[in-house]
Amino acid sequence: MTNGDDVILRFRDVHKSFGTQKVLDGLSFEVKRGRTLAIMGPSGTGKSVVLRHAIGLMQPDSGTVEVEGRDVAKLRGKELAELRRRMGYLFQEGALINWLSVGENVCLPLRENTNLPDAEIRKRAEEKLALVRVENAWDKMPSQISGGMKKRVGLARALITDPEIILYDEPNAGLDPEISASINELIRELKVRLGVTAIVVEHRVNCIKTVADEVLFLEKGRPLVQLPPKEFFASRHPRLVQFLGTDPD
Repeated sequence: MTNGDDVILRFRDVHKSFGTQKVLDGLSFEVKRGRTLAIMGPSGTGKSVVLRHAIGLMQPDSGTVEVEGRDVAKLRGKELAELRRRMGYLFQEGALINWLSVGENVCLPLRENTNLPDAEIRKRAEEKLALVRVENAWDKMPSQISGGMKKRVGLARALITDPEIILYDEPNAGLDPEISASINELIRELKVRLGVTAIVVEHRVNCIKTVADEVLFLEKGRPLVQLPPKEFFASRHPRLVQFLGTDPD
């Protein structure tokens, strides 16, 4: 593993258990600045747990999670809040607050964490909604928009603090193939336009082929294979062939 300044996120021998269930078992990997790492693996192997460790919602039982060389588990108060402002998190279902309008959902991180005037907050929120192509939904309630729009609004909210790192938890979940393809293209476009670093937890092959620079396969909380997408999906590793359901030949 490299030690250069271009590594923005690093897991070092991370272990995590819930009761008797070991979820992460010596997980080590790194993500370089501006790159997108996709994480695949069977259910229950700790993929979403990885994201929660990266943003400081969980702490490892042992090992370290570092963002730009800083141990996330040691950050407290303002330092942890500052880290989270630099990271965006897209939840599986968008996680919009049902009693707030689309616009107010997007504004929420700035209202809670800054002293910006309302006019500036609205301006930034409108810019992010335009970026994800839902600029006409400001006054709609979450119950009035489709699942694909909820994902886009959730992404706008994740982007509102201009994060350097974005964590995507199954961005294609619950979406039909056409909407999934549009979300995948949007994720790729954001990487190119904004230069963000990203981790994408996903099992849909089309998403990973579209957005990822590398693919990490987790098995029982351990890294099994980490390869660029073309090599990953061409791999003859028996576990990958079994998981993906097709022989590379």
